[in-house]
Amino acid sequence: MNGALLLLLVGVPLAAAALCVLVRARWFVRTLLLAVPAFVGAAGVYLFVLHRTVPVIADSVGGFVHGVAISFASDSLTALMLVVCSLAALVCVWFLMATGEDQYRFIPALVLMMLTGVYGALLTADLFNLFVFVEVMVLPSYALVSVTGTWRRLGVGRMFIIVNLVTSTVLVIGVGFVYGALGTVNVAVLARMAHAGEVTGAGSLAIGIVLTAFVIKAGAAPVHGWLVRSYPFTSAGMMAVFSGLLTKVGLYAFYRVYVTIYGEESPFANVLLVLVVVTILVAVVSCFGENRVRNVLAFQMTSGVGHILIGVVIASVAALQAGIFYTVHHIITMAGLLLTIGAVEQVYGTGSYSKLSGLVKREKWAAILMVLGLFSLVGFPPTSGLWGKVGLLGASAEAGGTRGVVIVVTVVIGSIIALMALQRLWSNTFWGAPMKVYYPDSPIAGRRPATELTDDVRIPARLLLPGTVMIGLSVALFLWAEPLVAASGAAATGLVDSAPYIQAVLGE
Repeated sequence: MNGALLLLLVGVPLAAAALCVLVRARWFVRTLLLAVPAFVGAAGVYLFVLHRTVPVIADSVGGFVHGVAISFASDSLTALMLVVCSLAALVCVWFLMATGEDQYRFIPALVLMMLTGVYGALLTADLFNLFVFVEVMVLPSYALVSVTGTWRRLGVGRMFIIVNLVTSTVLVIGVGFVYGALGTVNVAVLARMAHAGEVTGAGSLAIGIVLTAFVIKAGAAPVHGWLVRSYPFTSAGMMAVFSGLLTKVGLYAFYRVYVTIYGEESPFANVLLVLVVVTILVAVVSCFGENRVRNVLAFQMTSGVGHILIGVVIASVAALQAGIFYTVHHIITMAGLLLTIGAVEQVYGTGSYSKLSGLVKREKWAAILMVLGLFSLVGFPPTSGLWGKVGLLGASAEAGGTRGVVIVVTVVIGSIIALMALQRLWSNTFWGAPMKVYYPDSPIAGRRPATELTDDVRIPARLLLPGTVMIGLSVALFLWAEPLVAASGAAATGLVDSAPYIQAVLGE
């Protein structure tokens, strides 16, 4: 495959975003919304198969000098993330169509612009252009976070914008410091310099600033407040988009830069260990302070960030493999839960503990999806969460030492606390006495007069199907985990053995 064709994976969604603005026909816009992630997902599958024989393909845009030109590169990790992010985007867009949110002005164009940034961030091999594509991804979210959801979205939207603008400033300053200290921002050149022992002092500090910005973008504690106070107040469909794309691109960037440059030895390992412990424990304990389903899931999202970062704390191939597997599991599971509770909110008008009750008797399909999704977050069978946590615990135990012991204890304690918090969520929403009233079409649950709940009020299948696909996939990954385990292993091996990546990007 010609590396120049990688540009199509960025150019196609960008062109589609422009066409959505120029051609407003509903059928045309919906076709683009579905076709773009389907096209990139199919391309990701092709790339992953190709990488079995060709570890890395790369292109220097415009044919400029390697190491100086804007570089695009794809390896097994990139291909896997292209597939999973495209799948999440496709299913979330399907849900937005089912709820009618895709008809809001400019939402299709903004979503496609966000996808442009996501795909560009996954493919670029240059820190500055990584910053550019992250901004292309984040800028549409400033509008999307305030388009749908409760009226509180207007207030939290300001916080979302301010935090992300400040973080972006930190990121571009860090990239500037990297260039000033090391004379390059090309990831392959930086990796070669690190392997030669040339990244020390000011260079390591500069890279540390870049990594800090990625941690904030991902929503790790103690800098997670912006995420848990903004995501839940947009719509469930939009929250699922943000969960599957925005936070995971930050984690991908962290993995790519951290492991490619430092490999298994890093000056930041102990700092990351503290970050992981704080993130997991703070997130799961904080769930007890919330009384709305999506607020609890937002904290579970933060807890997932801590689990994913375990891979780079241990930094062995097994740990990185487990971290990548957990990333895929978390994208799928969280999307499934958010789309399912989004269907509940769409019909019953609320996701509040004080308003929902006894849904297990009225909505058996939704109840099955929720309980399987919650099982997956805790790490129970028959879901992908079991293998995700087993992989992380096994890699940590194999590494041994203080880090391994601390991580094993943290994951076990965090899982027990998460189980209690999610049991509280279940008992306050799906368990209990049957509901007698509901709040139809309420922008803020309870603000409009309650309406008597009749037997004909049920969640239509069209709203539950997107969540069913994602939760069903989580169960399928429990029953047939070998393909994803192998894919995660190939991605982890490619990260640790960075020589093919360096050679392809530098045209050697």
